[in-house]
Amino acid sequence: MAAGGGLAGLLPAQTQLEDALEDALTPQQKENLVYQYLRKVDAWGRALQVPEFGADLQWLNTESPLSLYKDLCGKVVVLDFFTYCCINCIHLLPDLHELEEKYLAKDGLLVVGVHSAKFPNEKVLDNIKSAVLRYNITHPVVNDADATLWHELEVSCWPTLVIVGPRGNMLFSLVGEGHKDKLFLLTSIALKYYREQGQINTNNIRTQLYRDSLFPSPLLFPGKVTVDSSGDRLVIADTGHHRILVVKKNGQILHTIGGPNCGRKDGTFSEASFNSPQGVAIKNNIIYVADTENHLIRKIDLQMEVVSTVAGVGIQGMDKEGGARGEDQPISSPWDVAFGTSVSAIHEDDVLWIAMAGTHQIWALMLECGKLPKGSDLKKGTCLRFAGSGNEENRNNSYPQKAAFAQPSGLSVAAEEPWSYLFVADSESSTVRTISLKDGAVKHLVGGERDPMNLFAFGDIDGAGINAKLQHPLGVAWDKRRNLLYIADSYNHKIKFVDPKMKNCATLAGSGEASNVIGSSFTTSTFNEPGGLCVEENGSLLYIADTNNHQIKVLDLETKIVSLLPLVNDETLDTVDAPSVQKTDMAKLPKLPKSAPNLQLPSLTVNPGQALQFMLKLSLPPNSKLTEEAPSAWFLTTEGSEWLLYEQNMSGEIEEISKQPVIPLQIPTNCLSAEVVLSIKVCLYYCSKDNSACMMKGISFNQPLHIANVKQGSIAPIELIYAF
Repeated sequence: MAAGGGLAGLLPAQTQLEDALEDALTPQQKENLVYQYLRKVDAWGRALQVPEFGADLQWLNTESPLSLYKDLCGKVVVLDFFTYCCINCIHLLPDLHELEEKYLAKDGLLVVGVHSAKFPNEKVLDNIKSAVLRYNITHPVVNDADATLWHELEVSCWPTLVIVGPRGNMLFSLVGEGHKDKLFLLTSIALKYYREQGQINTNNIRTQLYRDSLFPSPLLFPGKVTVDSSGDRLVIADTGHHRILVVKKNGQILHTIGGPNCGRKDGTFSEASFNSPQGVAIKNNIIYVADTENHLIRKIDLQMEVVSTVAGVGIQGMDKEGGARGEDQPISSPWDVAFGTSVSAIHEDDVLWIAMAGTHQIWALMLECGKLPKGSDLKKGTCLRFAGSGNEENRNNSYPQKAAFAQPSGLSVAAEEPWSYLFVADSESSTVRTISLKDGAVKHLVGGERDPMNLFAFGDIDGAGINAKLQHPLGVAWDKRRNLLYIADSYNHKIKFVDPKMKNCATLAGSGEASNVIGSSFTTSTFNEPGGLCVEENGSLLYIADTNNHQIKVLDLETKIVSLLPLVNDETLDTVDAPSVQKTDMAKLPKLPKSAPNLQLPSLTVNPGQALQFMLKLSLPPNSKLTEEAPSAWFLTTEGSEWLLYEQNMSGEIEEISKQPVIPLQIPTNCLSAEVVLSIKVCLYYCSKDNSACMMKGISFNQPLHIANVKQGSIAPIELIYAF
C-alpha cells in the first residue's frame, strides 16, 4: 500500500468532515459536505487503494471466493471487521441487516464480513460457520485468520467498518458501535455520488448460504440450561429457535414457549416471542429469561401460561447506572440471570442478578423491596447497576462500582456459609470472578492476569488462581454438595471445576477438541463451545448446553459417563387393549407414530465398502414389557439415496428388550453421492406388566454419512441410546 494509505491516510480528512457534520443544520447541508469530501478523497486514487483479497482466504455464504476488483468492482462495499465473541460486534449486526434491506446488491451496495479473530478458537472455519448461523449473517464472510487484511488496512479494534468505493478506494471508516445514522448517511450519499459518476454496477453477487445446508435438529445453538430445585424439570434456552423449553429430566417436553422465529411480544405461550434468549432461572412455577437481542428480561408464569416483560424497553440501552422501574429502564444485551437474596431480605431469592454483557456490568432487578451490599433501600421492581464501572476491563476492587468486567456472560450463586458469593464468568477477560454478597467486593478467582487492561491472557492450562488459563468461559454452576464451581470453558471445548478455597482449576470433561463424542467417559467425551451448565440440587448430574452441537448433555458425576438428553414431545400415543393387538406383517414396514421423536446423530465419515454396526440400547418405562402378540421391529430408510440400501437387510424384529439386535450396514463400493442421511427407525409395542394396556411408541435416529476415500481403520459400533 502506498505511503500515507490505510485508515491513517483517511483520518485527517474524515475528522474534518465529522466536525463539519456536527455543525450542519439541515440534511441538505450534510449531503453537500459529504459530496465535497467524496470529491476530495476520490481524487487521491491509488493512495487509498484497498489490497485485493488473498487467494488463499476461506469464504462463507458465497459460491466461490470473491475478488474485490472483479466481483465487487462497481460496488460500494462495507467491510465489517468483527470477531464473533465481541458483544459490540453483535450490537452492530442489526444496523448492517437494516442497511442490507434498504440497499441491495443491484442498488450497488454489498456488506462483507471480515472475521479477524481474537481467540485462536475463532480462527477455525467451522466455528465461524456456527457463529454465522447463530447470528443470522447472510452476507459474504471472509476468514481473515492471520489478520492480513486487518493489518494492511491498519484496523485497530473491533468492530470497525471500512466503506470502500467502486474502484476499491477507501472512503470512510467507523470505529466501534453506535454509528447507525452516520453509516446510513455516508453509504446513501456514496451510492448517489458514484451512480451519478456512472461507476455503479447493478449485477448480483452469487451467494450460497451456509444455513441452507444444515439438517434440522430439535435444538439450535442452546445457550443456557437450568434445573429447578426438585430436579424434575429443566429449562432450556433454545437460542437459535428463539424459544424456551421446559422439559422433564427424561427429555419429555412439557412447554414450548415462543419460536421458531424471532420477535418481541408478550402474551400466551403460543403468542409470545423472543430474540436469541440466553440465561434462564426458575423458582417454583416462575421463570426469568435474559432475552438477549431484545435487550429485555422476561417473566414466564408456568401456571398462568403467560409471558410478560419485567425489565428493558426493547432497544439497546446505553445507561450504565439504572435506577428506574424495570419496565422503564433501558438495558443492554443481558446474557445470564440468577436468583439472589438481598442483605436485608425478608424473603429468599428477592433479587434477580443480571450479567449485563452489553455494558460490561452486573445489574440487579429487585423482586421485592430490599437493600444491596453497600447500597440504600430499594423499591420492588427497581433495576440498577450493582457492580462494574462500564469500562471493559479485568479490574477488581473492594467497591463493586469501581470494579470492571469484560462481557460477563455467566452467573451462579453460592449463598450458604462460608461462601456467600456471586460467581461471574467474565468471558472477554477469560476469567472467573467473585462478588461478595456481604460487602460487594469483587475479586479474582481463576484465569486472566494481573494487568486489568490486558484482555488477551487466555489459554488452556490447569492450575491455581492466575496460573490457570481459560479461553472465553461463558457459564458457571455452583455444586453446594461438593463445594465446587463448574465452568463452561467454551472456546477450549471443556468443562472445568474450581475449588474456590484453594483456587485450583482442573479439567473435568472434554478433550479440548471441538467435536461430538457421546456415551463415553469424561476424559474421552467432547464438546463444541459449551455455553451454559447447571447442577442438580443433590449434585449427582451436571447438565451442559453444548451449544454448537445443538444438544443438552448429561454428565453423571458419580459414574463419570456422558450421555445425551433426548427431547420428545408430550403427545398421547395410541393405547389399545392388549388382546386386540394383531401380529404385524413384516413385509410391510410399520409407520411410526406422529409423535415419534426424530434424533439427529453427529455426521460420520466413512469409506466406500466399509461395514458399520448400529447397536440399539433402548429402555422401557418401569413395570413394562414388550408385547408378545405384536412384534417390535427396526427398519432402515433413506430418501433419495435408495442405492445405499441395495441388497441390505432393511428390517428385523426385536424379540427381547434385554437382547437388542446389532443392525449391520455395508457401504456400497460404488457410491452415487457423497452425502447421505440414513434413518434407523424402531417401532416398539409394549404393555404394562399386568397386561391391562399396550402402547406403541417409536423413535427415529437420523445418521448423516459423508462418504469419502479417507485413510481410517474400523469404526466402533454406533450406540443408539434412548429411554421411552
